[in-house]
Amino acid sequence: MLHNEILTSAEKLEKSMTESLMRLCRIPAISPHNGGTGEDAKILELAKIIDELGLKNITLKLEHVDDEKAASGKRPSLFLECPGKKSRRICILSHIDVVPEGDRSLWTLDPFKPEIRGSRIYGRGVSDNGTCLVASLFALKALQDAGIEPEYTVLLAFVADEEMGSHYGLEQLIERDIFRADDLVVVPDSGNDAGDFIEIAEKASWKLIFTVNGKQVHAALPHKGINACRVANILAHEVDEALHETFKQRNEIFDPPFSTFEPTRRLANVPAVNIVPGRERFEFDCRVLPEVSLDDAFEVVEKIRIDVERRTGAKIELEVDRTDAAEPTKIEDEVCSLLSESINKVLGIEPSAGGIGGGTFAAFFRKKGIPAVVWAQECEGVAHQPDEFTEISYLVNNAKVFALMMAGK
Repeated sequence: MLHNEILTSAEKLEKSMTESLMRLCRIPAISPHNGGTGEDAKILELAKIIDELGLKNITLKLEHVDDEKAASGKRPSLFLECPGKKSRRICILSHIDVVPEGDRSLWTLDPFKPEIRGSRIYGRGVSDNGTCLVASLFALKALQDAGIEPEYTVLLAFVADEEMGSHYGLEQLIERDIFRADDLVVVPDSGNDAGDFIEIAEKASWKLIFTVNGKQVHAALPHKGINACRVANILAHEVDEALHETFKQRNEIFDPPFSTFEPTRRLANVPAVNIVPGRERFEFDCRVLPEVSLDDAFEVVEKIRIDVERRTGAKIELEVDRTDAAEPTKIEDEVCSLLSESINKVLGIEPSAGGIGGGTFAAFFRKKGIPAVVWAQECEGVAHQPDEFTEISYLVNNAKVFALMMAGK
């Protein structure tokens, strides 16, 4: 059977896939808005890998988005297209950027000097999103090595700035003449070890950024100031409690089946313990069910903000980063059925479909009326963590699934 030839071809590429993933991992591609230098060097290395693969009949195009914080003033995304029997395209979008390593003392290796340990590759970005980035590229290589023309035209997108919200990536790129209404869009940026779950819906993404402005004084004279740390503690607690108490709706398509309102990042304030801070900045990451009104949620938060200001004398600023939930992809859409069939042939399972907390490229497409699915076989719970790793077998399996989709088998 033809699909067996494709699978065998992908298996022969395991060593090359592993080496390519490690090459890319050695180059940090961290947002300049998060302490890094951006994606330029990694895009160049990816272009070298593509050239070395000797892929036939492909076109490469760089797209840039202006970003004054980037060293070059721009953030690069790379697009590879290969014609198939049909002009209709299968589009696989992975992201080139990674998050910072965090507390390096928690790592047992240099995050950007990847290592193979047994069946795994360790290093920052090898799972998120390096495995599927490399797998999508080598899926096309596997088809060409097997002498099989893709059924669909293939568009591979290697996109910047996903980790910081896609403001300098897909958010702007999707407004350009790059994608089409009939594209079959796959976003391999979320999954599990079994590879048995296809994401077809996402919650709204709602980020709350609070800045509490008090008055800094010596800690021995707290009555002369306004302790921004204490005010922030009060505010965070009351916002957290009110949101959870007010919005208890459930939707069983999602995991978890309720909205999440999580206080997460808190920025450094003062350099010494004997200083009462005059400024405190902290953030909430909220993943909100489509049936919950973000306008109503904002009213709840705003009421608390004003009340805490009145009670404490502090001035509290609130910034909101809001991405509303899009209409789910339908299970009967062609991209979903094609993906399901390919997973079944590679992994021998019947995948289920449902929703997640959000934060993938797929939402941008769904808002444009383009059905998109999110899937990957990936190691659960390792993204953004110390000693991030991927299973080499997952690298190969993802390439197999993508290759079968490209071939329409």
